Amino acid sequence: MTPYQKLFRVVYNIDFFAIAVLLVGFLFPLTKEVEMPTVFLIKHVIEYSLYAFLYFGNVYFLYPKLANKRFGILYLLIQGFIIYLNQLFLHWVRSALDLYTELQKVYSAAGSHSFSNNHWDTTVVLTMSVVMLTLSYIASVAKKMKRNQLAYETSERERILAELSFLKAQINPHFFFNTLHTIYALMDTDQPAAKSSIYNLSHMMRYVLYDTKNDKTSLLKEIGFIEDYIALMKVRISEEVQIIFDVHTPITDMDIAPMLFLPFIENAFKHGISAVHPSYIFIGFSLTQTELKFEVRNSLFETLGKQLDDDQGIGITNTKRRLDLLYPGKYKLDIESDKIVQEHGITLTIQK
Repeated sequence: MTPYQKLFRVVYNIDFFAIAVLLVGFLFPLTKEVEMPTVFLIKHVIEYSLYAFLYFGNVYFLYPKLANKRFGILYLLIQGFIIYLNQLFLHWVRSALDLYTELQKVYSAAGSHSFSNNHWDTTVVLTMSVVMLTLSYIASVAKKMKRNQLAYETSERERILAELSFLKAQINPHFFFNTLHTIYALMDTDQPAAKSSIYNLSHMMRYVLYDTKNDKTSLLKEIGFIEDYIALMKVRISEEVQIIFDVHTPITDMDIAPMLFLPFIENAFKHGISAVHPSYIFIGFSLTQTELKFEVRNSLFETLGKQLDDDQGIGITNTKRRLDLLYPGKYKLDIESDKIVQEHGITLTIQK
């Protein structure tokens, strides 16, 4: 349960308790063995209407207007003055209705002398006024905390969305720069391949420009985008480099953050292949009922080991930050370099 939900429950419970106190207090005198006179009922309705006014007026008007550091003392003075005015007004109502005379007649006719006197009524009015104002103060504080929590969560959500947009705006140019550099390298060596690569790039740009506008995209579309990227990269690397792209089938679709895996794949192509040594890149996806697993493994060359540790690039850094923002507590990222088997590996697991 979120802090906002907890505060909402507290406020709801206080309002419910205050209404319950009013109902019990209102109905209790009506359960006595004697039939109360009309003037008592009039006084009773006025009295408990005032209690309700004390509660809701304090919660929705007085506290929001005055309960702060500047008007704190004034707020307390007004609270005391309200209790005093309430006492005076209800005393005037009882006198104007000649309530005690009417009650005396009713109880005398019933052969009983047990009815509320002025001292008892004054105590009840004072107690109920203090109870209602106390409950309203607690409810007001809880409502203020709820508003502050909601405002904080809204502000935090807007901040995260703004940061994600900034990170995505950085990743997209980063991807295009790398891809254009690849095509540029082909222009002088293999023009047909360069033309084919431009066509593939246009297809990929369509995905980047239109399918990544939202926070989530289709996993199957993301996998298709990666397939296009691998095809584009194969044009510029030696046929001796082994590229393995393994998608465990059948794989169902799910929503995923767009271009989340590309920086890791770019990193593998940047550091995991060699023009003189046998090399390979493995890229794999597997999906279970509870999690998505993404793996990248590539050759590790001793001369590039330190560079790999020091130069993760803007794409990897931003992707880690995006994971923190989009999947807090729901992902695990393992990055390992095994110099014995000369392999660098990344495993990203995301809970569904």
